[in-house]
Amino acid sequence: QVQLQESGPGQVKPSQTLSLTCTVSGGPITTNDYDWAWIRQPPGKGLEWIGRIAYTGNTDYSASLKSRTSISRDTSKNQFTLQLSLSSVTPEDTAVYYCTRLVSGGHDYWGQGTQVTVSS
Repeated sequence: QVQLQESGPGQVKPSQTLSLTCTVSGGPITTNDYDWAWIRQPPGKGLEWIGRIAYTGNTDYSASLKSRTSISRDTSKNQFTLQLSLSSVTPEDTAVYYCTRLVSGGHDYWGQGTQVTVSS
């Protein structure tokens, strides 16, 4: 059973950079065979696509967040992690952030999500 666990600071100050990590466990290290994504849900709103990293290592991002977003992956230490970096945050970036694995037709595994609040 593949498990995803997001981690990071629960609170970030405006203008700072938000950095989150998603640790993937329970599956083979060949997780490079999949595409992975970050998605968020602001309070009272629906899910919002942030971006993804493909099995090739290529990335693509939401047009509205592209200038501030970076997604990467790390397979060192016999562990697979995804990283999300979102710069120049504002209170509008307050949300629950999720990592997810992409398969044909949708998502098959999700993390439980991590709450991030942008506040001074």
